[in-house]
Amino acid sequence: MGTSTARARSAVLEQEIRRDPGRFRILTGDRPTGRLHLGHYFGTLHNRVRLQNLGVETFVVVADYQVLTDRDIADNLTEHVEDLVLDYLAIGIDPDRSTIFTHSAVPALNQLLLPFLSLVSVAELNRNPTVKDEIAHSRQSSVSGLMFTYPAHQAADILFCKANLVPVGQDQLPHLELTRTIARRFNDRYGHGTPVFREPDALLSAAPLLLGTDGGKMSKSRGNAIALATDADETARLLRGAKTDSERHITYDPEARPEVSSLLLLAALCQDRDPGAIAEEIGAAGSAALKKYVTEAVNERLAPIRARRAEFAADRGYLRRVLREGNARANAVADTTLAEVRTAMNSRY
Repeated sequence: MGTSTARARSAVLEQEIRRDPGRFRILTGDRPTGRLHLGHYFGTLHNRVRLQNLGVETFVVVADYQVLTDRDIADNLTEHVEDLVLDYLAIGIDPDRSTIFTHSAVPALNQLLLPFLSLVSVAELNRNPTVKDEIAHSRQSSVSGLMFTYPAHQAADILFCKANLVPVGQDQLPHLELTRTIARRFNDRYGHGTPVFREPDALLSAAPLLLGTDGGKMSKSRGNAIALATDADETARLLRGAKTDSERHITYDPEARPEVSSLLLLAALCQDRDPGAIAEEIGAAGSAALKKYVTEAVNERLAPIRARRAEFAADRGYLRRVLREGNARANAVADTTLAEVRTAMNSRY
């Protein structure tokens, strides 16, 4: 599916969600590679909470099996998983309305990976752009076979719960297209006229592009992001050091002035305002005034999130309970789906 087609389809889906949110089930999630940051919040997290609150059934996977290729993370996996759950709860993911679960706790989901891998070629996995990017940035002397299974594993994540809607950014469309291909091929080979899986739709988000404090792509691994858990003083320090440019008068021009415009956009997102209007207010006051304005906007927006995070962090037992209950719900769904798959494949012995 091309980007323009996906965007048009997403506009239709948004209208259908508002009319009847109960028709939809979404699958979304993250790999536990570190604390989530402002790029995640405005790019995906805020939208997940919106969909949840509209009444869309939501499954959120903590993809812990997909970080086993990184030794540093794998050695501290419990901490990373709990940090991710803390961020989810702090931003408003409600475990009573959304199912938060981990890969490693749902055996039936992972068992789907084997028949799914039989439906795709090595070439199809190898040319997936996200896999290529992961390999390029893996900083490893050799690439684990697990990394090549990422697209098929994500198909298992989506199809195990029969999700019919997947919120994605433009760069993730190839992943979802492979999921649709796997669903179609499974139905063709094993469905006997009765489809086992639906082909999920992409809900393409207009995720804003926020640059990191160094002017590059905002990323946990590059140390240029402001984590949701960062306190107010550290946020101020990071933003004071944010890259701008030599022009004193502040204007919003993403192409000509990307770093300044990214800061303006960040403030605008925090305040639900137009970045151009903020630029006009700051005007000739320069980058110091801009950074002060952005710092105040970010800290005001994150204050309630930080407070909730601290509250949840004080009760680690609650975090484990959230995962335990979410894992139980996910297992019930996955067991049912795997039973259907075995029946379709004539492999119930």
